Amino acid sequence: MRHTLPLAPQFYVTAPQPCPYLEGRQERKLFTALPGENAIRLNDVLSKQGFRRSQNVLYRPSCADCTACMSARIRVADFAPNRSQRRAIRANADLVREATSPWATEDQYGLFRRYLDSRHADGGMADMDIFEFAAMIEETPIKSRVIEYSTDGPEGRALAAVCLTDVLDDGVSMVYSFYDPAREAKSVGSYIILDHVDIARTAGLPYVYLGYWVPGSRKMGYKANFGAVEIYKGGRWQDLGDPADHSGQAHPLSIDPIAEQVARITLPEALPVRPKP
Repeated sequence: MRHTLPLAPQFYVTAPQPCPYLEGRQERKLFTALPGENAIRLNDVLSKQGFRRSQNVLYRPSCADCTACMSARIRVADFAPNRSQRRAIRANADLVREATSPWATEDQYGLFRRYLDSRHADGGMADMDIFEFAAMIEETPIKSRVIEYSTDGPEGRALAAVCLTDVLDDGVSMVYSFYDPAREAKSVGSYIILDHVDIARTAGLPYVYLGYWVPGSRKMGYKANFGAVEIYKGGRWQDLGDPADHSGQAHPLSIDPIAEQVARITLPEALPVRPKP
């Protein structure tokens, strides 16, 4: 299906397929391409409306009978780590952060494979080869960085964690992260989020975008453990509050048709007309 707005990006809908987060449900996504010269502005505006980037595409869930997936972000100014998160910071104090351009390496792919084999061996990315991995990292039309976390040892630095991070006009967006499974006991996944809060704070950016929070999903439940989290629900950002208040399901008749959803999307103002040479 294709839905368009005059002088606007084209929006498409994927065919329903099994949901990777909640058993017995079907997922469907609304998506649009990121055009070259307008990519940064479109990504900034749609990220504020619950969209996420994957390579050259922006998408958000648009399921026919479920509203479980909600974009989540941390308000940097209001965030303070709790006791367990402070322990994670101490446990990972040996990590050295380095921000690089979005360029895939063999070391990154080796770490990625160990992470998937340990935690997501039956997931949708389990069969990703090195060329697909490189595309995930490198195919970005916006300002992206690869944040590497390494340890120093007798044989030099060893890669321990990686996060592909987009820089938005109001925050940093954690597109995808992975880490050495041997550091799982040190809560390195939480540490990466905490470090991105510091990155955003240092850069004067108000938000850290975490991706989707899915109530009832063990894979996504950890995001509710962070303070100052807000979710995009009902067309606006609001405090997460008590996670138990979000059932993650809705009556099918209460979900607006795709055309109405598209009509309510706010787009960047038109670019000024350029004179012909």
